[in-house]
Amino acid sequence: MTLVVGLTGGIGSGKSAVADRFGALGVPVVDADAIAHALSRPGQPGHAAVIAAFGLQVLAPDGTLDRAALRRAVFSDPAARARLEAALHPLIRGEARRLIAGWTAPWGLVVVPLLFERGGFDEVVRRVIVVDCPEDEQVRRVVARSGLSAAEVRAIIAAQLPRAERLARADDVIDNAGPPSALVPQVAALHARYGALAAAAASAR
Repeated sequence: MTLVVGLTGGIGSGKSAVADRFGALGVPVVDADAIAHALSRPGQPGHAAVIAAFGLQVLAPDGTLDRAALRRAVFSDPAARARLEAALHPLIRGEARRLIAGWTAPWGLVVVPLLFERGGFDEVVRRVIVVDCPEDEQVRRVVARSGLSAAEVRAIIAAQLPRAERLARADDVIDNAGPPSALVPQVAALHARYGALAAAAASAR
């Protein structure tokens, strides 16, 4: 049985960069955000679920979901956020579990931005990595890549688990405050650790 490790962190912390580093080492990676995007395409069950929850006004002229409008709606209205999560999260968790069940590697990574906030993976995830960096750096990165204002990014951060609480709940932490090259030794060390843990668990069965 493959050891399942969860990876999480605040917006702009660098989860994708870390996951890519593990993937380059041959680690299977399941990304909840990527699943959400795939399930939300026209003709997919998530697309229908969002329309059922919000109506046709969430559609762009080409029939795809207007993600920017949805994002604005859910971050300004907790009830709308809960409605969106109720529509999508069960589908995302189901698809993630299906993909995880197909793993054959000693260990694999499931990337879930709201792993602590929303749960749903407690029965499969055995360890959790938190990718961490200072809040000002989170804001700088997200503003640079998304076009959101600093105030909008800070509102998103405020809706997530406080940094100190996230770190307190981590089994392992990757410090991503520095340059990308600083990730290399941290990822390599955890890859070796999880490989050893997986081997020990296999020999104990």
